[in-house]
Amino acid sequence: MKTTRLFGMLGLAAVLGLGVQAQAGEVQVAVAANFANAARDLIPLFQKATGHTVKASFGSTGALYSQIENGAPFEVFLAADTKRAKMAEEAGLALPGTRFTYAKGRLVMWSAKPHLFEDGETYLKAAKFRRAAIANPKTAPYGLAAEQVMEHLGLWSALQDKLVRGESIAQTFQFVATGNTQVGFVALAQIKGWKGAAGSLWEIPESYYGPIAQQAVLLKKGEHDAAAHDLMAFLKCKEARAVIAGYGYGVE
Repeated sequence: MKTTRLFGMLGLAAVLGLGVQAQAGEVQVAVAANFANAARDLIPLFQKATGHTVKASFGSTGALYSQIENGAPFEVFLAADTKRAKMAEEAGLALPGTRFTYAKGRLVMWSAKPHLFEDGETYLKAAKFRRAAIANPKTAPYGLAAEQVMEHLGLWSALQDKLVRGESIAQTFQFVATGNTQVGFVALAQIKGWKGAAGSLWEIPESYYGPIAQQAVLLKKGEHDAAAHDLMAFLKCKEARAVIAGYGYGVE
């Protein structure tokens, strides 16, 4: 990704009113696993624009929320849903009024094997695969979306013996990428960031699952941290949204 194509860094900092090198700080961010590729592109752009440094921890949204509840030193939470970001706000762990949707996720069914299926829905209903990977629906919003797809198709109960659950969408993707499962339900953003063969892909109709509105919220530990405030502002800017959209997310 060419920096010059995105923006002039000093210009961005000035437009957003972000901190500059003399006021550089550090922000610790809890990032939903599906957003890892996009975050790894965004972080160096933000750091170059502001001089701030970012320490990111990636995991399932449910697991990250548990860490926040237990006092983890995160200052910004990039959840993969609305539920946990709102819970953090209601529990007094986040600052009211700072929550916003930074990305709208898309769920896909994918196999690392090319030409495995032409029609993903027909393939799923035929259930000729040995194993299919999903993220744990209790902790990972994309896993919940996968459950909703199978419920919509009347397959959830019938496929239980074939499902392998990853603790995060990142682990789920690895199950499929390594061939340990024939197919899996993963984030479209992960496919956009995949450097291997295209494989087989079904972009699941969004009407088959609930909206995946991924929300950011400023945590209490970041209340007086300029770097945390600057990161929240950066995620709303046109240039950051362009990067996010490039990974297949919907942006407002």
